[in-house]
Order: sequence, then C-alpha cells, then structure tokens
Amino acid sequence: MNHPTLFQRLRPHLFAVIGLFVLATIYFLPVLSGKTLSMHDVQEASAAAHEIREFARETGEKPLWTDAVFSGMPGYMIDFHYPYILVYKAFTGFVNVLPNTASILFVVMLSMYILLVVLGCNSWLSAMGAAAYGLGTFSVVSLEAGHVSKLFALGYGAGMLAGVILALRGRYLLGAALTGFFLCMELGANHIQITYYLFMTVGIYVVVEGVTLARTGKSRQLLFGLATLLLAGVLAAGSFGKRLLILNQYTKESIRGKSELTAKTTNPDGKTPSSESKGGLDKDYAFLYSYGKAETLTLLIPNVYGGGSIGGLGTDSEFYKALVNRGIDPSAAKQFAEEGAPTYWGDQPILGGPAYAGAALLFLFVLGMFVIRGPIKWWLLGAAALMIMLAWGKNFMFFNELLFDYLPYLNKFRAMTMALCLAQLFLAAGAAMGIQAIVDQKLTFAQLRQPLLISLAATAGVALIIAVMGSAFLSFQRPNDVDMLARTGLGEAAKDFLAPLISDRQSLMRSDAFRSIILILLSAGAIYLFITNKIKSAVFYPILFAIVVFDLFAVDKRFLNSADFVPKSQVTTIFDPTPADGQILQDKTLGYRVFDQTGSFMESNRASYFHRSIGGYNTTRLRRYNELINHAFQNNTLHILNMLNAKYVIQPGQPDPNNPQQQPGPVPIPNPEVLGAAWFVGNIQQVADADAEMAAMKTLNPRDSVVVDKRFAAQLGNLPAQLDHTGSTIQLTSYRPDKLIYSANATRDGLAVFSEIYYRGHEDWQAFIDGKPAPHLRANYVLRALRIPTGKHNIEFRFDPPLARLGDTIDLICNVLLIALIGFVVFREGRSRSNQPTTEPDPIMPPAPENVTPSKPTKTKSR
Repeated sequence: MNHPTLFQRLRPHLFAVIGLFVLATIYFLPVLSGKTLSMHDVQEASAAAHEIREFARETGEKPLWTDAVFSGMPGYMIDFHYPYILVYKAFTGFVNVLPNTASILFVVMLSMYILLVVLGCNSWLSAMGAAAYGLGTFSVVSLEAGHVSKLFALGYGAGMLAGVILALRGRYLLGAALTGFFLCMELGANHIQITYYLFMTVGIYVVVEGVTLARTGKSRQLLFGLATLLLAGVLAAGSFGKRLLILNQYTKESIRGKSELTAKTTNPDGKTPSSESKGGLDKDYAFLYSYGKAETLTLLIPNVYGGGSIGGLGTDSEFYKALVNRGIDPSAAKQFAEEGAPTYWGDQPILGGPAYAGAALLFLFVLGMFVIRGPIKWWLLGAAALMIMLAWGKNFMFFNELLFDYLPYLNKFRAMTMALCLAQLFLAAGAAMGIQAIVDQKLTFAQLRQPLLISLAATAGVALIIAVMGSAFLSFQRPNDVDMLARTGLGEAAKDFLAPLISDRQSLMRSDAFRSIILILLSAGAIYLFITNKIKSAVFYPILFAIVVFDLFAVDKRFLNSADFVPKSQVTTIFDPTPADGQILQDKTLGYRVFDQTGSFMESNRASYFHRSIGGYNTTRLRRYNELINHAFQNNTLHILNMLNAKYVIQPGQPDPNNPQQQPGPVPIPNPEVLGAAWFVGNIQQVADADAEMAAMKTLNPRDSVVVDKRFAAQLGNLPAQLDHTGSTIQLTSYRPDKLIYSANATRDGLAVFSEIYYRGHEDWQAFIDGKPAPHLRANYVLRALRIPTGKHNIEFRFDPPLARLGDTIDLICNVLLIALIGFVVFREGRSRSNQPTTEPDPIMPPAPENVTPSKPTKTKSR
C-alpha cells in the first residue's frame, strides 16, 4: 500500500498559499507595471525622516535627534535605527522581494491562513477565511492612506493568535516558537494600538480556554501553556527591547502623557481639555472617529451610510441630473458626481470607505455560531463583539469611557474605529470554522434547517427590511450637508441639491441591500446543495470561496482601484522644491528654521523635507511643544517665532492682477527679528508652575526676558533677576541634529537661551562647557538655557540617551535566543514528522481540541 509523502500532504497548503499570493497580486496588478499608491502617511513619514536620512547618507550614522519637525524631537520616533533586530530584518527582507503593496495583503492572508489551519480548517476553508480577512474593506481602504503598519500589525496578529492556541492546547514548543516569531513581527510593525486591541482578544481566549482546561482537570496543561507563552513573550518583547523602552519613556513626554497644565488652562477655542491633566489623550480627540451604532449595518450592507466621504455617484444619479439641469457642463458634472459628491452621511469627520465585512461572510459567521461546538465559539463571538463596541467610541460611552478611564494605556489611542479591522478576523474565522463544523459533523438538512433559517433571517432578512423600509428609520442626512455642498463650489444654490443627494443615498442603500441578499442566498444555496449531496466538496468549496472573494473584492474596488495607482516618479512630486524653497536653501546659516503658512503647519511635513520646520505631522509630538502652540502661539506669534529661530516665513503668493489665471507660488518672507540659534538675556522671571509659565509666554518678549520654572532655581545658582549682557556673544559653529557646538564670549556671568527643544535634560540631552558637564535648564516652557561663566567658552549639547544603548544590548541577546528557539523547534518538528506514520491526514494541523466534538449519535431505546 502506497502512503502519501510529506510533500503530497503539504501540497494543498502550498497551492492555497500560492493562490492567496496570486489573489493579492491580481488586486494590486498595477504594481507589476511600475506603479504604486500615493499613500499620504507614507509620504509624510518620508518627509519627516529626510534630514535623518541625509545625515546618514553623508556620515554613515543616523542621528538620534531631528530638527526637521516641531523644532526638534527624538529621531528614533521618526526613523528607526535598530541594528540587532535580526528576526525582523530577515523576514522583512523576504517580504520586500515580493511586489510592492501586494506583499502587504499577502502577509495578512498568509498569517490568517496559518491561524485557520491551527483552528482545524482544511486548505480551502482556510484560504477562504484568509482572503476574507485580507480583503476586509476597512483594511484595504487604509492602504490608500498609507496605513501600512496597521495592515502588517493586523496580519502578524493572526499568526500570534495561532501560536497562543497551540501553546494552550499542549503544543508548547511549537506554540512558543510561533508566538515568539509573530509577536516579534507584530512589535516590528509598530502599530501599538492594533497590538493592544489584539492583546485584549488574547485575554478573552486565555480566559475561555483556561476555564475549559481547569474544568476538565488539565490545569497543568494550562500552566505549562502559559509558561511557554510567557517565555515567548519575553523573547519577542526583548527582540524589540530598545523600541519598547524608548517608546515607554517618550510617551510620558508626548501628547499621550500627563500634562502639567491644570484644568483652568483652555485651548484657543475656549474649551477646557477633558483629560490632559489626568494623562492620556483628550477624550474629544480620542473619540473623534467613532462608528455609529446604526452605521454598523455597513458590515452587512456596504453603502447603507453612503460609502466614502466623497464621490461614488454616476451619470444616472439624481445629483448629476440636478447639476446638468442647473447648467453645469455635463463633463464637469460627471467628474463632480464621481469624485466630489458627499455621499457619506454618518457623523465621522471623514471616511475613506465603510467597514464592510462581506454579506456572505457575515451569514456564514452567524451560521457558524450555531454549529461550532465548544467554548471557542464564545471567544470568536465575544472578541468580535468587543471590537465592534470599541469602534462605537463615543456612541457607546458608558462602556468605552469606563475602559478609557481605567484600562491601562487605552487612553493613549485615538480613532477607535480601527478596532473593526480586528473584528473582521473573528468574523472570518467563525465563518470558516462553521463550514468546517458542518463538514466534520456531517450535518443533514434536517439538523441544519433551523440554524439556516435563523441565519438567513439575521442577515438577508435584515437586509430586506433595510431595502424596503430603510427610508422610514434612517435619515440619510447629516446636519452640515448644505454647508459641505456650499464648500464644494455650489454656493448659495447648495440647498437645492440636498434633495437629489438624499435620493441618491437612498438608492445606494437599496441597491447594496439587494446585492447582499443575493449573495447570502447564493451562499445558503451552496450549503443546501452540499448537505443534500447535490454537489461534492470539490465543487462546494470553490463556489463558497468564489462568492466570499467576489463579494469583498468588488466592494473594495469601489474605494481602492487601478485609478488610485500612479507612476512611482509621480509620488515624489510633493517633494519638488518650489522657488521659495530654493531661495531659502541658498542661506547656509546653521540651525535656522522655517514657518510654512501655506497650509496647516502642524499637519504637514512638506516643509520638513527641505527645511528645519517649526511645524510637522506626527501624532506623537512632544506635549509641551504642542501646548505652547495651542495656548500661546496665537497670542504671541511673532515673539515665539523669534525664539524658535524661524528665520523665514513661507506665505501664499498673491495673484497677479495682470495674469489672474496663473496660480501664484509661495513666497519666502525673511524674519528680521529672529533671535538666532542662541542669545543672552537680561531679565530672568521665575514662576511657580507650568500654568504660570504658560501665562507668561502669552506676553513674553524673549529677546530680553526669559521665563523659568522655580524647579530649575538650582541651575540658575546665584544669578540675579536682572543681568547686564552687554558685549556678550554666542553663536552656533557646528550643527548636527544630535550634536550642537557653540562659541560663547561672556563679558560677565550670564544666562544664554538656545532655540532648541528641552528634552530630558542631563539624562538624554547633556550640556558641556569646555568639555566638562554642565547642568542646563528648561526656559520659555520648551527651550534650553545654560548659565555661562565669564570668558570665552566652547559649549556643546549632545543627545546620547542611555536607554538606547541598553536597548541595543537587549535586542541582540533576545534575538539570538529567539532564533535559537525557532531553529530548535523547526529541527524538532522536522525530525518528528519524518518519524510519524505517513497516514496522518495533515502535518500542519494540530490534534483536534477536545472541546470541539462531532455530534453525538442518536440514542435508541433498549428493547
């Protein structure tokens, strides 16, 4: 008798993985012709990192500080330099060989495939669930915005869950190796919010599985499993020890840390920060992006809330017809309807596309909740429900506010809607496991009739109600619709276009509702034909796979399609220098900065690509700097620009009256009052606390005076409040972002203020006078100051965070140990497979868990 070889048993999985790669490549087919996505966030990150990379190109070393954004912040928060993250570098090297963008989707699918195989699904169903997870609309739409780290975190998270499940089911070493590897990659993805949500779902699983093991007398297995997971977690965390250490340290200094300002301090709009004084993000900011409860219907019907924020209508829409009837050129009306019509009517500020799970997938998930045996279905249901409730944000405040206030670290995150990306994981897993349960339990139509009918009612029935009666209980209107239409260029006539727009929103809802009904009925029909033996598994699996993939693929293409891809050369056009940039760059003075007024200077890194900017785009900017801009900048703009060494202000150009058609370019305006890199002051004003310091900043003239918190009195020594700095000079002689050298000549003991951001003085930033350490202090709320004795001196500031050096050592040790663990497990598993009987059905799938059992045979009465 010929038994299948190991390769023959692995072949279905190899074909499935290759198929997923082909699917990912087909979706992003333009990348094969040299195109790519613009990815706004990726462009912004590249601009912020430009100074660091230029210094690295010239010197071979990346500076640990950058002056390109927000007048200065740690460079390791912008561009990472981790020489010893060996595991991460090895795998990302492989990923980078794959086609750009398609590789991201493939990693998500591959990791999910591994999880589903571990959960007991065959290759077809694992591929179906993996494709459904990767093609979840909310995730795919995120790619266009450049949320690459989020997608990788979602992908690696699925693999990590697979390792956790294996470890708790007795496959200790394999589970530890898988967990260690994928957790290392998860941390490497560097999207802490997704990782945090993932850990919440791991906690649910540990509780569910732990209770089951304890009740069945397997407490030892539980303890061993947890111990191996702890080992894997330590090695994985240690493999990115440097990042975790500095991130934990920096968070306390960032806008996610606790503010020293009290509640009596208000923002420029007059509002009091709701959580700055307690630590963490302001609640209004954290909950700004919250999914509406009714809006969750988009999981079933994609356009029930209009789809994305702009566009999506065609020439058959009422909105287009109304535009043409008003005399607008048909081609312009067509473009406006397709790209500018505000179809989304939910309460989120902006939305690239809805969170659509897939109607067919959602139906299969609901059905799975009836047929999956054991407590694991409660994990799937509970985790999916938790992620949806988190995404509701302010719309489920009694629950989410409780978590926000008391769950450690949760108040550091914003845009809670992204939890819906992880909900897709559990919906896809439940759908795949549900079909596998039907197959394994050999359920008949009689056994499955009631679950089928309930699942149809819960999905297709709801969609039918929405299609027929949705207009009765959904408004299809948002309060600012008329204002939004007016801002698009319709002016005072905007209100006349509201009724056609609402009509189109209703049409979008109805067409998608009926679409969902059809897909659900097709899925139910395929299941009926299979369980009644009308079709075989060889036909059933491909049909189900095709329905689920077509469903999501088609909706994804509405929001991210070939039209969104551009030549790679075009992506960099945002970084082409303007004549204003060229003029400023001719100035070779060291250390000056630029204030770009051509847009929102605290929301763009364009200026940072060319200059040292006082603005920037980064959600982890330093808290004190952010507070200075929010509370004092509008009151005392020019003086604050002067002390930040903003030598040039870039302003929008004025139209040429002789050529009004020509678009004016930006204009650089020199700031003659700029104070330079450093200067001596004549008046020292000591204040009691941060509130008094901020209040003083609103009227301070930094040319002559300096504000110092009394906590730094020791660094001032016996300097009097009034100083004579006549004849004293100081200038910057050597510039590198993390090493600054000045030449000072003090006619008498004095205080010099530097236009550099104070950050962890005497620990990370250290000052030296003539080579000897000298304590410096914080002045003017954000800057550095240093007492300088009489005479000529060489002043040096050096950024050398000791935590970074410690982190490198931890990285090296833990990466070597993690590689050893993975290597040992691969060797051990390979050896055990070679010694196993070849009749084993699947070498990848672990033994079936005891809490998932087939249906019990029907009992017969004894005679």
